[in-house]
Order: sequence, then C-alpha cells, then structure tokens
Amino acid sequence: QLIHCRTMAQSRSLLLSIAVNALLVGVLLYSVAVNRTQEGSLQLSAVRGKIAAPRTSFQNAVNRIAWKQLPPSAKKTVAQAFLSNPDMVPDMGKRKLMNNLVLAAVAPVVASAGGAYLYYFYPPQTGGAGGAVGALDALGNPVTTESWFKTHKKNARDLVQGIKGDPTYLIVNEDGNSLNSYGLNAVCTHLGCVVPWDASSNKFKCPCHGSQYAPDGHVVRGPAPRPLALAHIMDDNGKILLSPWTETDFRTGEKPWWA
Repeated sequence: QLIHCRTMAQSRSLLLSIAVNALLVGVLLYSVAVNRTQEGSLQLSAVRGKIAAPRTSFQNAVNRIAWKQLPPSAKKTVAQAFLSNPDMVPDMGKRKLMNNLVLAAVAPVVASAGGAYLYYFYPPQTGGAGGAVGALDALGNPVTTESWFKTHKKNARDLVQGIKGDPTYLIVNEDGNSLNSYGLNAVCTHLGCVVPWDASSNKFKCPCHGSQYAPDGHVVRGPAPRPLALAHIMDDNGKILLSPWTETDFRTGEKPWWA
C-alpha cells in the first residue's frame, strides 16, 4: 500500500512540475508578444511624429549629455540614419534577436522534459477486445488465473494494475477458483488514497481519514462521498482482462460517477 501511495505522490509532483514548466513557457511567450506589440506601437508613433512614451527629466538630461559627447561625424551619422528610416526603434533588432534566442533555447528543453513526464503517466498495458486491458502485477507482468489462484483463496481481495494503471482489486469467489465479474478501483473517493482491504472486519478501510467501504465498494462510513469505481473482470483463456464499467451502478441504481 505504501508503494502505491508513494506512486500517487510522485504523480502529483510530476503534474506540478508540468504545470510550472507550462507557466514559464506561457510567461516567455507572453513577453515576446508584448515586445512585438510595443515594437509596433513605437513604429506607429514614429511615423506619426509622436513620442511613444514620455521621457523623464533625468532621461532628457542623460540624452543631452550623451549627444554633446558625440563627435560631429557621429552626430551626422545618427541624424542621417533617422532621416532615412524615421520609424526605426533603437536596439529593437537586438531585442528581437535575444527574445528569439531565449525562446529557441528554452522550448526544446521544456518540450523534452514534458515528453518524459507525459510518458511516465502512460501505463504499460496489454491490449484486449472491446477496450479491455490486461491485469498487471506490481512488476508490470501479465496476471493469469493460474498464477492468481495459487496464492489467493476464496473471498480474497488483492491489487493489480488495472485500467489507466489504477490499482484495482480482484475478488475471488466462494468456490476459490473463479473471479467475481467486477473489480473495485482502490482509489478512495475522498482524497485519492489507496484503500486497503481489512479481512478481519470484512471492509475496505482508508487509513487517511477513516472512510470505510463494504465488500462490494459502497460507502458505509464517510467522509468518502461516493462508492469505489467498478470495472468488468474477464477470463480470456487464462489471461485476466479489465474493461470499463459504463452501465448503471448496481449498488446505487444510478449512472456511474466515474464514466
């Protein structure tokens, strides 16, 4: 159970990392867009003969001192440059170049890191008919009925990797050599903890906040608001398959909340 809880904590950390990276990329793209907008405004103001932004007295004083320090040839060059291109914005080319360099440097890193994060959430699965996936053990190996019944007796409930890699309980029937037609998603509907099975009390008991579920997964004690999600269980020539449960929840008589 601790392994599953650690896995969920790692998943949340990775999701947070993806969100932070996406935010940084968004800020970078926004800054590039704002700079381009400002460039357009400056060019439009230059064409109309207006100053794009009012200068302070300090800026004017610095400009006057800098202009006095220029040799006559430099003053002539600057004047000719502005006369030949009145909508020129000083250093705008450098600004655009730096923005593009930063974007080119950051984008591949974020894209490669994001790809690795997304691949982490893609669970190893074995395909089956009708959207079914093969049950996997903790090491990612396919689970068969032969291996399962060797270590699990009647009324046993134990975890496999199910649909989307979620921990799912397989339930052994009273005869001890067949599985129940449904499995139970072990993720608590309160805050997402993995709920262990307590055979002594014949209940699923969440150690985090005290929620309890009956053997079929319906809530017998809160704060969990909903029953554990269901999944169809099938025996395909000895290979255990799970498929989504989309019909009415037989425990509540309502449409399944997870569908």
